[in-house]
Amino acid sequence: MAKSLKDRLAILSDAAKYDASCASSGTTKRNSLKSGGLGSTEGSGICHAYAPDGRCISLLKILMTNFCIYDCAYCINRSSSNVARARFTPDEVVWLTLEFYRRNYIEGLFLSSGIIQNSDYTMEQMVRIAKDLRLKHGFRGYIHLKTIPEASAHLIEEAGLFADRLSINIELPTDAGVEKFAPQKHPANIRRSMGELKTKIDEAHEPTLKSRRRKRFVPAGQSTQMIIGADKASDATILNTSAGLYSGYRLRRVYYSAFSPIPDASQALPLIRPPLMREHRLYQADWLYRFYGFNIDEITASQPDGMLELDIDPKLSWALANRARFPVDINSADKELLLRVPGLGVKTVLSILKARKHKRLGLEDLARLKVSVKKVKAFISASGWAPVSLIDRADLREMFNPPPEQLALL
Repeated sequence: MAKSLKDRLAILSDAAKYDASCASSGTTKRNSLKSGGLGSTEGSGICHAYAPDGRCISLLKILMTNFCIYDCAYCINRSSSNVARARFTPDEVVWLTLEFYRRNYIEGLFLSSGIIQNSDYTMEQMVRIAKDLRLKHGFRGYIHLKTIPEASAHLIEEAGLFADRLSINIELPTDAGVEKFAPQKHPANIRRSMGELKTKIDEAHEPTLKSRRRKRFVPAGQSTQMIIGADKASDATILNTSAGLYSGYRLRRVYYSAFSPIPDASQALPLIRPPLMREHRLYQADWLYRFYGFNIDEITASQPDGMLELDIDPKLSWALANRARFPVDINSADKELLLRVPGLGVKTVLSILKARKHKRLGLEDLARLKVSVKKVKAFISASGWAPVSLIDRADLREMFNPPPEQLALL
């Protein structure tokens, strides 16, 4: 019995939850009110629709199909998996995107797909969807396409003309992991595609000789997704792989996707650590590397096995392991040192640097900046405050642990 459009939407939107979404960060501003067409997007991101449970969402996030000729051990939609299958035609995805937009449910599209027939056939259909939305319907909302492994370079390039962001998944932290659990995918080809896309993005950012204007090509750049927990790679290995991807391909983001065993793969791929908390700590460590001046070795050095601590965040873990670096005087320390204080974020540090030009700052000033004084006071000195021996307390770590809670019995 043929599945209805509603049934297929339920299957393929649920199947897409395993793909990490970047929302619409980093793209160019477009507005149909000024230039005609349908939809709009803001360079700072969109977040206008809400799921029934109250989560803020912005994109129609679906798979074109969850049929797949590949048999990647960590994927719920692999060819040997016993899941309900469904498929949209390109015209149906276009129609759904436009209808969801007109009902103010979404402002963009996040589209991925299983691989049907072959990589090029699947990629051609995805490119057609983006192309029709842009050219036939004047859709100016955000489009993120997950590219298909092994697809031809000319198809990836054409996709970049119509999508705001393209993703080429690195799959797993190590080449050995990919070869073991996704033998039909080839790490060298994945990196080659990422490199070719980077080159095209760089070329598009160079003004042409005739117009001095830049070509519109993947304005929000490229990203990648990495499954974590499916193999035995340590957090140090994962983060070093990410650092190499950021520097080598100028990625906007590496997305970490926590692996949770599915019934018929649980024996082959055992669950190593609590997946969601590990994912959360990796994102925090990734942030420290990208925006706080930490190198990967610093972040992971406190644990001999190269794993991040789960009960405290990586910045606090580093600070506790490097107590000799503290306390930091918030009235004289440079930006780089202030960024290493647990509880101080980038915006707060900039505010401190600006405010201390006019007065000496105390704890009350930090409180006015919405800083958790309880978290920072062991690591700083300020006007009217010195931690004395607080930084040397044997139970300092326990001060940051959340108090125990009585769990419900029923």
